[in-house]
Amino acid sequence: MLHLMPVIYEGGWEYYRAIAFRHSDFRRFVEVVERLPSELEVVRKSTLNGNLGGSVTVPVSDLFANLTSKQIEALLTSYFKGYFTFPRKANVMNIAKAKRVPRTTFQEHLTKAENKLIAGLVPYLTLFQAKPVQDLPPIYRRAKPPNHHLLR
Repeated sequence: MLHLMPVIYEGGWEYYRAIAFRHSDFRRFVEVVERLPSELEVVRKSTLNGNLGGSVTVPVSDLFANLTSKQIEALLTSYFKGYFTFPRKANVMNIAKAKRVPRTTFQEHLTKAENKLIAGLVPYLTLFQAKPVQDLPPIYRRAKPPNHHLLR
């Protein structure tokens, strides 16, 4: 499921928009939310027969929230040293040596960072591609739980 911003708060309800790439994903989501101490009401669910790519904003937290400071540093250093250019102007061994860290450690930070970035981008890339996406977009709302803490 891909959560679309913004969340709207009105009359004691939280309104969310989300995209499920398969009906089974949406069904699984509803099952999980119904076990929480809150109320779920699906306001609208429809199928999208087209590309949503130009109408979705990517929250920065979807891309960077799971990165450690060492992973961010590995990405930035690699970028500024030319690792991501074609042809490459630097390799992992040279960058690690310049940073005075073992090559395997630097490679691990860089690879984990790349994997996390790609995993964060995949839902948006799916939307951006020209193929139609099925079973989209459900809009749902949830009443605040009795203690009024927002679920994240």
